[in-house]
Amino acid sequence: MKGVILAGGLATRLRPLTLVTNKHLLPVYRKPMIYYPMEAMKRAGIKEVLLITSGDHVGDFANLLKSGEEFHLRLYYAIQQNSAGGIADAIKLAEEFAHDEPILVILGDNIFHFDLKESIKKFTKRYADHGKAAMVFGVHLDMLARQYGVIDIDKKGNVLSIEEKPKDPKSDIAQTGVYLYDNRVFDSIRKLKPSARGQLEVTDLNNQYLREGSLLCDVIDWWVDAGTSHDELLRANIQVAQLVKEGKL
Repeated sequence: MKGVILAGGLATRLRPLTLVTNKHLLPVYRKPMIYYPMEAMKRAGIKEVLLITSGDHVGDFANLLKSGEEFHLRLYYAIQQNSAGGIADAIKLAEEFAHDEPILVILGDNIFHFDLKESIKKFTKRYADHGKAAMVFGVHLDMLARQYGVIDIDKKGNVLSIEEKPKDPKSDIAQTGVYLYDNRVFDSIRKLKPSARGQLEVTDLNNQYLREGSLLCDVIDWWVDAGTSHDELLRANIQVAQLVKEGKL
């Protein structure tokens, strides 16, 4: 399995912090934000990772992360020309890198410490048994879940529905920016059409797997989308600082 980290975008909601730098290089407590998805890849046992970002900042990432040796993995870089093309549009840049293998995708501003190894085993078994599989990850957020995509699952972890920012959510499970896809994902992306905002939406991609009954979901313990607002960036810093002081991180 190959790893893909998406670290592009304009991050206008975090200005002026992002006027001269990429948001994924901002600090979250004692590390740059991008370290957290890199460490998640390492914990998951991924050996090769493609980091996708804009041409303006690829040099900054290379200066910081180099070839990935600090994380005991091999790091490659790709440039997303259309920073407003959407998550699925960015994922398609990894097709040659994936080389017909499944991929683990993590959005670069997602802060969590969940070990993805067992989830990957579950995904791999489904893929081996049925020849198709995808997995999304959720977190219990109570009333905050309605600010994100809300996932409804059965007792076996099969996804029943995903709704974007629903008024009446069917569960309290918010979708995170962590995804596992089989080697058909790039064919699936080619079938997508731009949404009303002109993007190839990851929700539309996930719904293709949902309709064929191959979409799974694992629920993780905690997660912060640090790149969405100043408040969430602050919450990420507080959460990580607290866990470090408790010896849990």
